[in-house]
Amino acid sequence: MNKKELRLKYKALRAELSQEAIEDKSLAIANQAVKSALWEKLYYHIFLPITEHKEVDTEFLLQVLHGKDKEVLVSKSNFETRKMIHFLMTDSTKFKKNEHNIPEPVDGIEVPSAKIDVVFVPLLAFDKKGNRVGYGKGFYDNFLAECKPEVLKIGLSFFEAEEEISDVFESDVKLDFCITPDKVYAF
Repeated sequence: MNKKELRLKYKALRAELSQEAIEDKSLAIANQAVKSALWEKLYYHIFLPITEHKEVDTEFLLQVLHGKDKEVLVSKSNFETRKMIHFLMTDSTKFKKNEHNIPEPVDGIEVPSAKIDVVFVPLLAFDKKGNRVGYGKGFYDNFLAECKPEVLKIGLSFFEAEEEISDVFESDVKLDFCITPDKVYAF
């Protein structure tokens, strides 16, 4: 399937999920992450979910990161440049939803992309080769291209891998792992 078809398919599948299913699947994803060997790094970037799009609830992963004393980064998006600015998440970080319902930090200590060790990546679908389908705006491809080459790119998905995404671009950044409620894919 191509990206457009996959976006339609997975938006529809997500729309069918109840709030209880989202919480159960999000907790299962966090439990899969805990069992994996991802925790020796320091700077972890995480997305905050757009609840209206029924994204993976990253609250459970945030609890794991804080429990392991990791430095957690969250972003603010610039829709004109399609770039993201990353801020250190602290106890005093205040969040506000932007016009696209993305929770973003109001302000804070800015951290450059090059310092980030691990990025948890939102997605709609992914394939068995580590390619992903997002919303199509290119924010994460731009962001990941700014990171150091060895940054770990970890997708989070409620659903299992597709066989193949047929229209992958050279500029698309592949995942290293993808965590689902049932398993961790390594690419």
